[in-house]
Amino acid sequence: MEIQLKGNKSEEVKRLIFAMLDILGEVGIPLDGTPRRLEKMAMACLAVGDIKSRFFEAKSAADNRFLTTREIINYENTFYGENISSGSYDDIRRKDLLFPVQARIVLNSSSFDTQATNNPTRGYALNPLFAGLIKHYGTDKWKESLVSYKKQVELLKDELERKRNLEKVAVKLPSGIELELSAGEHNVLQKYIVEDFLTRFGMGAEVLYIGDTSDKFLYRNDAVLDQIGFFTLEHEELPDVVAYCHEKNLLFLIEAVHSAGPMSEIRVRKLKKQLEKCAAIPIFITTFLNKKDFRKWVTEIAWETEVWVADNPEHMIHFNGYKFLEIHQ
Repeated sequence: MEIQLKGNKSEEVKRLIFAMLDILGEVGIPLDGTPRRLEKMAMACLAVGDIKSRFFEAKSAADNRFLTTREIINYENTFYGENISSGSYDDIRRKDLLFPVQARIVLNSSSFDTQATNNPTRGYALNPLFAGLIKHYGTDKWKESLVSYKKQVELLKDELERKRNLEKVAVKLPSGIELELSAGEHNVLQKYIVEDFLTRFGMGAEVLYIGDTSDKFLYRNDAVLDQIGFFTLEHEELPDVVAYCHEKNLLFLIEAVHSAGPMSEIRVRKLKKQLEKCAAIPIFITTFLNKKDFRKWVTEIAWETEVWVADNPEHMIHFNGYKFLEIHQ
């Protein structure tokens, strides 16, 4: 593996880092991150195992060897030629030890007690099983030990793949077509839009487009989009869901807002410009998972648009006036 290590590291430390990366790759840890991210992951694993020169030194939870994130930083600065800021302790938890903890190569002390997961005094330790494995690295027992280790634990790559499949968000379009969206709150909201909002307020609307965080063009009906004169789907103003009511010639332009992007005055103006050649009547809709999210964005929502909140699915909020006052005359 060709990685340019950072800092003033001795040849011994470099050897340890590259060896740890070799071990991590053998047990299924993905090694497709940036060189610096891989280097820091290897150092964090070495630090929690108290490994300064040889792998047979490795200590584990069985030795009651636990380090907090700040202690890991101090260890790396002291023994591995690093100069990491003490304020970077959260990176240890969120990035450097993310995969090793998920693979249970590194154990979190909160697994053994009732400490909160954000408790700064909690610590990390090598799994005794993994510590036993790496003590044989570079010896004639390595291959045999590796085979035995793999039989006892699931490889992270396989586990992550299964987890991704389990976390898929299944969506059934009004037409009966079934799709799978990537996991995440944004796509959960898109599921609610298709299965709840359009069912209640779509008047039989057909979904013409729906994107996904991992596939922008997950589903598209180009024939109908071309028929009504819709703009190119590659345009940056494309909303999350586009649906069309054939009977009333209504075009629903629906934005699923989780962290950004409501139907603002500027956004609506740009969309109307793009829809000048569209034969359908556009309806601009901003959707939210809950009222709390709605309150965060309410000042940015354009007049003459609609709002739907998923946890109150039977109601809508209308940012307009006379159109709805007329029903009381």
